[in-house]
Amino acid sequence: MSENPLDYLRRIGEAGEGPHDIARAALMLAILDHAEAALDPLLRHLFDIETAMRAEAGMIRRVADGARVLAGLMHDRLGYDGDRVRYDDPGNADLVSVIARRRGLPVALGILYVHAARAAGMTACGLNTQGHFLIRITHRQDDVTLDPFNGGAVVDRDHMPAELRGYDARLAQPAGDVDVLLRLQNNLKQRALETGQNERALQITTRMALIAPRRAELWFDMARINEAMGILGAARAAYEKCLECTGQGGALHNEAAVSLATLKRRLN
Repeated sequence: MSENPLDYLRRIGEAGEGPHDIARAALMLAILDHAEAALDPLLRHLFDIETAMRAEAGMIRRVADGARVLAGLMHDRLGYDGDRVRYDDPGNADLVSVIARRRGLPVALGILYVHAARAAGMTACGLNTQGHFLIRITHRQDDVTLDPFNGGAVVDRDHMPAELRGYDARLAQPAGDVDVLLRLQNNLKQRALETGQNERALQITTRMALIAPRRAELWFDMARINEAMGILGAARAAYEKCLECTGQGGALHNEAAVSLATLKRRLN
């Protein structure tokens, strides 16, 4: 393996909100669950996407051209599409599996689309949409919203994913790269919690805190899961880290302070 994934993810956490090499970061998160997988061929696939998009960059005059090129590569040539059959399969939020199967959740596919669009010189980001992840690409002061789950289709009033009908996706705020990575991991965490896999949920939350060490809510979640598992020393440390990140005041600070005080009484 050419690079240590944990070291890479730790550097992202130290660097802050980004932008980052978002597809590489998502791959580093996923490879932690695939001890048998070789990282280099997967990184070469990301490089191949970059190379293909750079080759088309000269043909992109307008943002609409960029949208067509992007969908042409990612969906038509490489075969990436949304997994409608096994939507809730955790593999759909795991970039190693997504690359192998060419199927995934909207956020996983969106990360690959953002990676490709940036390689062609366009500005690209995820959007803070609820329930269905979209991306926005910008070129020469014009932008368009795309749906990676549905072949990179342009999203407008006439073409809106069913999950977002009644919601104006054009008004959605951009999501930072770290927020997109956390959204990807949160899919795995929620599925683990729903199936009673607390140890797995803790593992995922720890990785999330690695790339976003100043997010108090992650430390609070980590404390809660540790406490539920009876790992009280780690729960105490996580509550303390949560309080350190929140500063004084606020609902989360107060809840963490009460929880920590209650836990200390159990430990004494």
